[in-house]
Amino acid sequence: MSDERPPLVIGGGVAGLVTALALAPRPVRLVVRGRLGGDGSTLWAQGGIAAAVGEGDDPARHAEDTLRAGAGLCDEEVVRLVTESGPEAIARLAAWGVPFDRTPAGPWALGLEGGHSRRRIVHAHGDGTGRAILVALTERARRTPSILCDEETRVVELARDEGGIAGVHVVRADGTQEFLPARRVVLATGGIGGLFPATTNPPSALGDGLVLAARLGARLRDLEFVQYHPTALDVGGRPLPLISEAVRGAGALLVDEEGRRFLAGRGREELEPRDVVARAIWTCRREGRRTFLDARRAPGEDFPRLFPWIHETCLRHGLDPRRDLLPVVPAAHYHMGGVAVDHSGRSDVPGLWAVGEVAASGLHGANRLASNSLLEAVVFGLRVAEDLARDPIRPPPPARVAAPVVNDEKEELERLLPIVGQTLGVERDAVGLRRGWEAVHALGPKSVASRAATLVLLMIASAYRRRESRGAHIRTDHPAPAATRGRSSFVTLDLLARGLEEGEPACVA
Repeated sequence: MSDERPPLVIGGGVAGLVTALALAPRPVRLVVRGRLGGDGSTLWAQGGIAAAVGEGDDPARHAEDTLRAGAGLCDEEVVRLVTESGPEAIARLAAWGVPFDRTPAGPWALGLEGGHSRRRIVHAHGDGTGRAILVALTERARRTPSILCDEETRVVELARDEGGIAGVHVVRADGTQEFLPARRVVLATGGIGGLFPATTNPPSALGDGLVLAARLGARLRDLEFVQYHPTALDVGGRPLPLISEAVRGAGALLVDEEGRRFLAGRGREELEPRDVVARAIWTCRREGRRTFLDARRAPGEDFPRLFPWIHETCLRHGLDPRRDLLPVVPAAHYHMGGVAVDHSGRSDVPGLWAVGEVAASGLHGANRLASNSLLEAVVFGLRVAEDLARDPIRPPPPARVAAPVVNDEKEELERLLPIVGQTLGVERDAVGLRRGWEAVHALGPKSVASRAATLVLLMIASAYRRRESRGAHIRTDHPAPAATRGRSSFVTLDLLARGLEEGEPACVA
């Protein structure tokens, strides 16, 4: 007897949708926390997709830029694989109905972003790329008979037995719990930005998939590397509106309140990699200076045409980019860490795959190159689907597993936010990380056992163990990179029982 149930894909962003669509006509069950196409970070993505599709560009140059930004932690084989697959990924999305912008002459209209040596950012509807992709893929998924979608269904726990993954426990919109047996599960649950007080991510991005995987014994990788986007619009509230890096690619400048360009003469200036720009802004603000994006001259009057969503957002906050300086602040934007996966998206738990921001494939290293995230989601979504199609039939899972206790963790999250902001900012040090560790534990056993606190403690421990500055991880008490080439750090849930001082430095795998 064998298991013939369709695989479960958890998450309805670009990573989950590409995986499900690429499996067609094989059946697949898509489990989505909200309404399909109505939630997640894909919807908010402005910048576009990086791919070497322009004249004078090639995947080797794209790979070089990716490796440079990754600061020695990229998996070079993964970088080559993804950058070489870039043109095919764009073609596949276009065939699925994504309306990428073109020039009047016909080729793709390409933008420039920080860290890139060529114009290679493919857009749709200007700065509405994520929304355009999500709308096109959602419409196609709804028309695909092989995709069964469970909407407004939250996964609260994964189950495993001696055969590996056994299924998932879910809670429906009406509060009822259900166990969905499955021997093949794909996590496409997104990132962790919702754990940070200053963030560009939706509030639902709480890293649940990481904790679900860790509780099964999966290895997590590089949790200390959190990319802060340099230019979130500093208008208060949560999340903060994002001002895409493409605005700087179109000529906008960073200045302080006296009009001084604090990145002038430094490398690629405003188009330095995000960790460099974020730290420069962070330093200005620490010194008491305000920081602004000046788009008045460039893109100037072209701003509404090039960036309609951002322009509308600014106007809602009483700012006109053509006339006003835009106040900006770094905000948590993307997590380079995640569930450790191989080149096919498999974790080390039999039957469990991960794709998109929840996964750590090795592409991004210590600092993601701008607009590589959507590319990774598409390329690895296609690879995961291919791997699922080849996966041997597994023995059937149990029909039922005892239901877990489901707690409302909103109160715990609210108490964690200020701790995360003070502990895991653009700059860290051992004293602050120890204080953060102690502050989380001081919240009490119930809070410490929550999914959010579990992940925060793992991130603090990972950041404490990496005693160097590399990419997006800046230790002011260890300001230089380690003398030997940095290697990825791997952790499992048992790290929490060992404490901060007992873990070995994370510069070794």
